[in-house]
Amino acid sequence: MFKIVSKRVLNESVHMMDIEAPMIAAKAKAGQFIILRIDEVGERIPLTIAGYDREKGIIKIIFQLVGKTTMHLGTLEAGDAIKDFVGPLGRASELEGYKKACVIGGGLGVAIAYPQAKELHKLGAEVDIIAGFRNKDLIILEDEMEQISENLYITTDDGSNGVKGFVTDILKKNLENTTYDVVIAIGPLIMMKFVAQITKAAGIKTIVSMNSVMVDGTGMCGGCRVTVGGETKFACVDGPDFDGHLVDFDEAMVRSLQYKEEEEHSCKLGGYLNG
Repeated sequence: MFKIVSKRVLNESVHMMDIEAPMIAAKAKAGQFIILRIDEVGERIPLTIAGYDREKGIIKIIFQLVGKTTMHLGTLEAGDAIKDFVGPLGRASELEGYKKACVIGGGLGVAIAYPQAKELHKLGAEVDIIAGFRNKDLIILEDEMEQISENLYITTDDGSNGVKGFVTDILKKNLENTTYDVVIAIGPLIMMKFVAQITKAAGIKTIVSMNSVMVDGTGMCGGCRVTVGGETKFACVDGPDFDGHLVDFDEAMVRSLQYKEEEEHSCKLGGYLNG
């Protein structure tokens, strides 16, 4: 069993937990993920490692209350325990050698972008962060991002906080006066697609995180497959980081909707989403 050490509510639908998992914390790196199962009858879900403390043996996870398992997880408190907590899984992000980076997060993707930005900052890079949300009530990790960035840009779709507009608007404006060694984009597929289009035209290396449907996290089920450079890759073992200029985003967006009918059916019943 894996003890929940602390819990923090970031907004009405996003929670953060510290989990006691010393063996995972000893090896975890930015970009990797875990798969958890709350109890013996629960499903397995992947969550990005949002942070780790090797000395305390702690892994930090951030999750949104969108499905049966995350809803259940959100009811647990510090002192409770999770049955299965497996990791670290996936390939760690390769972040060494960059002097100036731009890290872009969209919505809950900010929870994944933050540890990337933190690691870049730790390695001595100058980091700009662009974080986009639908409205001010959904903003998360603002103070944490402020501490590790040279410049933090917050955008909201409705203009209720920061700049009204999209992360791509800020990126375009920044590229008029500066350039980056690398751009890292994590969030909705459509956001990452347009970021990659902008950076490809500017000739800037771009890394995206493909958080696809996953079941086992070992490449066996094939649910997380994505086409990169014309080849089939598996996000759980080949990624989740990939060259944003080579990802077939259109195909990925079609595949991301394959369970839409089942999810909408569950919602209409007033129950939980599958997953």
